[in-house]
Formats: sequence, C-alpha cells, structure tokens
Amino acid sequence: MKREIIVTDDGSVTIYLPEMQETYHSKFGAIQEANHVFMQNGLALTKGQPVAVLEIGFGTGLNAFITLLEAIKSGQIIDYTGVEAYPVEPDEYVKLNYAQELGDGEHTGIFNRMHSAEWEVVIQLTNNVTLTKQQKFFHDICDVEKYNLIYFDAFGYPSQPELWSEELFAKMYAALKPGGILVTYACRTVIRNAMKTAGFITEKLPGPPGKREMLRAMKK
Repeated sequence: MKREIIVTDDGSVTIYLPEMQETYHSKFGAIQEANHVFMQNGLALTKGQPVAVLEIGFGTGLNAFITLLEAIKSGQIIDYTGVEAYPVEPDEYVKLNYAQELGDGEHTGIFNRMHSAEWEVVIQLTNNVTLTKQQKFFHDICDVEKYNLIYFDAFGYPSQPELWSEELFAKMYAALKPGGILVTYACRTVIRNAMKTAGFITEKLPGPPGKREMLRAMKK
C-alpha cells in the first residue's frame, strides 16, 4: 500500500495512506497529539516508577521516541514493547523529523536505531530503557498481566473497526497488570462500550488539538 510523508500543523511529519485516507498521527500535529494523549494522560500517571509499556501500532516510532526522551530526562526505567504488522521502511523513517522538531537532534541516531533494530529481540537503548519490537497482528497478542500502560494507537475506527472491538480490548485487559492504564486518542461511544464490556473502567478526557475528547481506561 502506498505511503506518503506529509507535514502536520505543528511542523512534525506523519505518514499518510491515500488508499485508506488514513494518517499515522493527527494532521493537527503529530507531536502535539503524542504528548497530550500518551505522555500527559498516560506515562505521567506512572509517577516515575518502573513501567512496562505496550504500544499498539509502533508505526513511525514517535510515541516510543518521546517516551525515551522523557525517560532520559527523568531516569525512569521503561521496558517498551511495540507491536506492528507492517513496519516503516528505511527510506521512510529517515525522513521523519521528530528529533529535529523536538529540539533533540543529538538523539537522531537512537531514533534510527529503534527502527533498524532486529525484531523479536530485547534492545538496550539506554541504561534505563529497553525496546522490543514485535512484528505481528494485534489480535495475535496473548500476554497476561505483563504491562502497566498501553498506548492504543491503531488506525481510526472508520478505517479498521475490527481493531476497536470487544475481542481486542479483552486481550488488552488481560495484558495489563491490575491497576494498569490504557490510553487512546479515540472517543466513540461504540469504542467506550467495547472497553466497558471487556472489563475496563473508562473516562473521557479533553482531546489533543483538533479533537474534542479522548479515552482513558483502567483495569480493575
């Protein structure tokens, strides 16, 4: 499927799929969305404690990279797992300007290494951050009580409603440790209901730029 690099409103880029009319991140600002949804309303809740993160949709690596930068600043120990069925190619990820836009060009090498690293292997990115990339479909996830935090960043409901099903959220619920948190940019009623049926306690939160609301869900 054809993929194009486009610039979002905050100057950071994302990948656009013309056939699906879908973007990997918000057109209103890729970095702004990642910071608001996954850092401020997700990682910040872990209060610097050691945390195991699962990302649903490793994609451009933006969420993983910002998490890494936060860990470098705070010293927080993070074990990061990113699941992706269709990895970004080398000629694509070298065009992603996240390090430059975040004012952290010195870590461009680590960003590229995140993409070039072997799949299914634990990679030590820094003294306190590890990364494991898993190339598989989300429905093949079968972890049990392994993660403290899930970044649910799948393509939107109109494009792939099957990725927002009760079945998949049941897998997410099982993968979280008790008290674990799932955050996502989406906030449709059908998605919230699927989360509740899977066992989550849900709450609506103000969304990132260009989006009124988002969802956060907690495992009982």
